Amino acid sequence: MKKTLIFTFLLLLCFSVKAAKIDTLEVFSVVMNKNIKTCVITPNGYKKSNKKFPVVYLLHGYSGNYATWVNSFKDLANQVDQYNYIVIGVDGNYSSWYFDSPIDATFRYETYIVDELVPFIDKKYKTKANREGRAISGLSMGGHGALYLSFKHQDVFGAAGSMSGGVDIRPFPENWDIKKRLGSITDFPENWEKNTVTNMLDKLENNNLKLIIDCGVDDFFIDVNRTLHQKMVALKINHDYIERPGKHNIEYWENSLKFQLLFFNNFFNKT
Repeated sequence: MKKTLIFTFLLLLCFSVKAAKIDTLEVFSVVMNKNIKTCVITPNGYKKSNKKFPVVYLLHGYSGNYATWVNSFKDLANQVDQYNYIVIGVDGNYSSWYFDSPIDATFRYETYIVDELVPFIDKKYKTKANREGRAISGLSMGGHGALYLSFKHQDVFGAAGSMSGGVDIRPFPENWDIKKRLGSITDFPENWEKNTVTNMLDKLENNNLKLIIDCGVDDFFIDVNRTLHQKMVALKINHDYIERPGKHNIEYWENSLKFQLLFFNNFFNKT
């Protein structure tokens, strides 16, 4: 009995030591003059390693925050260990949509992520500090944000994904506080046209960005994702596009994230 207890204790100790580490940091944003919380997940062995690690940035949805990924995705820490890269849970506030608002100077999340957060992470952690070592993805609002940021900043991100992304915001002029960031669609139509992902495909002419896009067939964003996919096919823009059974919920995203992280792992290994 005593030997069994000792063995069990050692087994539990082994699992507790060999596990991803989760840090919560505050990153000061100069452009928004405030501290913003960020979650950083490093793989087992990170601290003792001399190597540089690839990084995946994850963007939450409309009502989420930086901790969405560790609180709601129970397998994420194990996946970080499996793929041996760093994952960043980005905070995009309640409804930033991850662009710089043209009407509200307190919402400048594009500048924050690209010019402040990424350099901060590269300085503090052992990262592969180039586009070949960075990927970005997100769910819902974060799916739009990940594609938006990667399309505009291909020098920063080499791969990007969207899970159930609101990839065309124009059909939803009264939803999710978008008009608080862009103004009403009737008064400021140019803001909506310029800041919706489906109108930004001209930035992908060289097929330099590796892309994975998916959406559940029962999701309210399925039509805008299908339209985006069709436009990308017509323009010969390389991408992986997936539809599978599912709705706009955590059950779908937990499954979806597995495929996206595998996609990014393959990207990192090839580059």
